[in-house]
Amino acid sequence: MNKLHKKLLLLRSKLLVFLTHNMALPVLRFIRKPKIFPYSDKELQLFSNGTLGKDLIVFLEKRKIKLLPHYAKHDIKHILLQYDTTDDGEVCLQCFMLGNGHISFPVAATVFYGMVTMPEHWSKFKTAYYRGKKCIPIAGWKWFEILHQPTQLLIDKINTDAKS
Repeated sequence: MNKLHKKLLLLRSKLLVFLTHNMALPVLRFIRKPKIFPYSDKELQLFSNGTLGKDLIVFLEKRKIKLLPHYAKHDIKHILLQYDTTDDGEVCLQCFMLGNGHISFPVAATVFYGMVTMPEHWSKFKTAYYRGKKCIPIAGWKWFEILHQPTQLLIDKINTDAKS
């Protein structure tokens, strides 16, 4: 990989972070007025091992990501859908949500951005989209109410309770 290619990948990544964290997130908080995440970092540490709440704080700490009260639901989806917080992981998560029937501006914008700027990951995006189509709808889940449940049980539910 040459220097220019590395610089372009870094720029692409920074642009994705800027568009999601600095543009979309503040606008969505203003428009949607989402529920504030009900737990602090310290409270999540007290959850039992293997629960979604405990796995959330471990996930964030491992990646050196700060718990953002208006973004916790998104981070929970990363855990349950098993897409990392890489650029292609972010787009895969949104492709899954699109396939799963959750159509919103952030989903559409992220999928569009990924399709335009990340052609090397198109096959992953397609796989994520079709995975979302075959799984049960998760957009209506009560994200903050399932934090005490075993993470693996929830992952298995998503992966095995596919629509017929």
